[in-house]
Order: sequence, then structure tokens, then C-alpha cells
Amino acid sequence: MRWSVSLYSKGVELDLTPKEYELLLLLASHPGRAFSSEFLLQQLWGYDYDGFDRTVDTHITRLRKKLGTPGEKIVTVWGVGYRFVS
Repeated sequence: MRWSVSLYSKGVELDLTPKEYELLLLLASHPGRAFSSEFLLQQLWGYDYDGFDRTVDTHITRLRKKLGTPGEKIVTVWGVGYRFVS
């Protein structure tokens, strides 16, 4: 089964990849909670993911850019990872 979700910001549809959507959903569902890059990688890509070690950072950067000003709510917690602030 294939699913799709449409997200809009200021009336403009956002073109998010499935992983960007999952990342946003996880962060926004737990505002204030900091997640390590390792945790996010395991949760969204799986325990056996053997790809680029900056995958989470790259997806966060792309997600912030696509979201524009609301993307500023995804903050870097130095030495920990990322969190969504409400």
C-alpha cells in the first residue's frame, strides 16, 4: 500500500520526501525533546542502514530549507542532535 500526505505552508504545497515527512513528524510530535542523530537514523532508516554518516544532517538541512521560516523551529542541540521547539 502506498500513501501520500500533502503539507502546506502559507498556502504553498511543500514537496517533502517520505523521509523528510517522517523526520518532521517525529520531531514535531515531541516538541522540546532532543533526539540524537543516531536515534533518528535508527528510527527512520533502520538499524542496518549502512549509508552516509551525515544522512540525518543532510535531511535536516533540506527540511529546514523547504519549510522556510517554520524550519527555524528545528534547532540543533550541540553535542546531542536536534529538537523541535514550539
